[in-house]
Amino acid sequence: MSESLSWVDTHCHIYDQKIDGGTEVALRAAREAGVSKMIVIGTDAFTTQAAISLAAGNDDVWATVGLHPHDAKFGFDDLLPFLSAKRVVAIGECGLDYFYEHSDRQVQREMFERQIATANELHLPLVIHTRDAWTETFEILDRIGTPQRTIFHCFTGGATEAAECLTRGAYLSFSGIVTFKAADNVREAAKMCPIDRLLLETDSPYLAPVPYRGKSNHPALVSYVGNFLADLRGVSVAHIAQHTSDNACLAFPGIAP
Repeated sequence: MSESLSWVDTHCHIYDQKIDGGTEVALRAAREAGVSKMIVIGTDAFTTQAAISLAAGNDDVWATVGLHPHDAKFGFDDLLPFLSAKRVVAIGECGLDYFYEHSDRQVQREMFERQIATANELHLPLVIHTRDAWTETFEILDRIGTPQRTIFHCFTGGATEAAECLTRGAYLSFSGIVTFKAADNVREAAKMCPIDRLLLETDSPYLAPVPYRGKSNHPALVSYVGNFLADLRGVSVAHIAQHTSDNACLAFPGIAP
C-alpha cells in the first residue's frame, strides 16, 4: 500500500520480542513499504540501550532516551549516560498513566517533571505518554515549562484535549487507534488537527491498524494510518505522506537531512 510514497514512523519499539519475525524482518519490511525514517523509543534503561544500538547500526533509525510512567519507580539516573549517545533525538516516552498505575502516582509525577526539565535543559523534543491523566499532564507542563517541541504520542483524546495540546504548541501523533471502530473521539481530533501539527506512528508491536488489528504491528503499517487519515480529512494520500514526513523533521530536528 502506497509503497511509492515516503513515510516516517515517529514512534516504534522494534526491539520488542513481540515484533513478528524479529527486528531485522521488521526493518526490511518497513523499507520495502516506503518507510524512510523510524524513531525507536526508549522506555527504561534496557530499552533505551536497545534503541541506541539499533540507531547506531541503521542510517534510517534514531533513538530516544525515556522512562515510561510504568517504570517511573526505577528512577531516571540510570538513563543519564545515554543522553550523550549519538543519534538520540528526544526525551521520552514519559508522562503519566493513571489507568494501569504500575508506578505510584507521585513517583510518576516526579519522573515526568524531571524528564521535562531535562528536555528543556538539553533543547531536545519531549515525547509524552498520557492516559487518564490529562488535567495533571497539562498542569505539570505549564508549571515546569512545555518544551519547544512536544509530541503527544499515540494521541487518544478528543477535540477538547487536542485543543489544549495545540494551545501549548504541541504535535499530535496518531497511531492505529484512529482506525478502531470505537475511536470516534480520536477521529474528531484527527480531523481538526492542523496539518502542520500532524504526525504518524505505529507504536509497534502494539495497536496494529485495521485491517490488521489484533496482530503484531510493525513500522511498515504506518502507511495504513496515513491512508486512513487521508480519507478522513478528504485529502490525497500523498498530501498526508509529505506533510507528516516534513512535520517529523521539524518535531525531531535530529532526523532532518
